[in-house]
Amino acid sequence: MSTVYDQEDPVIVRFWGVRGSIPTPGPLTAAYGGNTSCVELRMGGEIIVLDAGTGIRLLGAALAEEFASSEVLVSLLVSHTHWDHIQGLPFFGPAYRSQNRVRIYGYQEENCRLEQILTDQMESPHFPIPMHKMVADISVTEFSSKAFMLGEVSVCTQRLNHPGGATGYRLSWNGLVVVYLPDNEPVSYLELKSSPSVSAEPDLDPNQELIDFVRGADVAIMDGQYDAGEYPSHIGWGHGCVDDVVRIAVAGGVKQLFLFHHDPCHDDAWVEARTAKAAGLAKSLGSGLRVCAAREGEALALGSVLGESSQGAESA
Repeated sequence: MSTVYDQEDPVIVRFWGVRGSIPTPGPLTAAYGGNTSCVELRMGGEIIVLDAGTGIRLLGAALAEEFASSEVLVSLLVSHTHWDHIQGLPFFGPAYRSQNRVRIYGYQEENCRLEQILTDQMESPHFPIPMHKMVADISVTEFSSKAFMLGEVSVCTQRLNHPGGATGYRLSWNGLVVVYLPDNEPVSYLELKSSPSVSAEPDLDPNQELIDFVRGADVAIMDGQYDAGEYPSHIGWGHGCVDDVVRIAVAGGVKQLFLFHHDPCHDDAWVEARTAKAAGLAKSLGSGLRVCAAREGEALALGSVLGESSQGAESA
């Protein structure tokens, strides 16, 4: 299997799906996008896909065109198997071409095998085409360790606070770091302030493990589904409050934060306003953190934006 693209190319992050929970097509979500979670990362000669929400269909079409006359090797890292993170896999075109290879990775669970879950969603009565019709060389690996390698790319994992569990990923190569925390509810600083029943050691940040995981990242893609007004009525749902996510990114010295997993009830105007407030919070904390809303179709070369440069609000 030859290298699919030149290692000397820049590290590219491209968003193919940024919505949470359920696809939300329509004019009110057209600017930021309605497809569910899927992010493409080109790093160190690898094509790495983060989650297989509905956005992976568009990625598959783009890869089929790019590699029309050659093979392609794709590594898919699944954060968890809630439907909005795997429902696009049956529509991933490269999996139906025999010359291609698709490596799928996910965390090892006690009573729930990843390969069986992916197979079951393509069985009747859920879907008309079974997974064995995918004629590419497909492998499914359940990892139990917190770190492994994809070629020259170092991958570290972090268990997240989400119903049923989820996995975050930190990918490093040649001094560049991208962190992906798609569905996660950190300990809320708002709750620590408002509830005397929630306690923490005075000198220990309750989110220290997350802060250490994102530390120094060039790009952090993080679940920020709710604002401070919404979060109290969604405690325990497994998604982050924007204010908490910004504080974690600031404490970890992240360079650029992309708010991700936009709520299906939030239209483009809401996402824009939420991002502006988040950027203002980062600035008030004395941070140079750039805060953006993940936008479907947008590509980022680490250090610059490719194509259309509009990213919503960002802090100076």
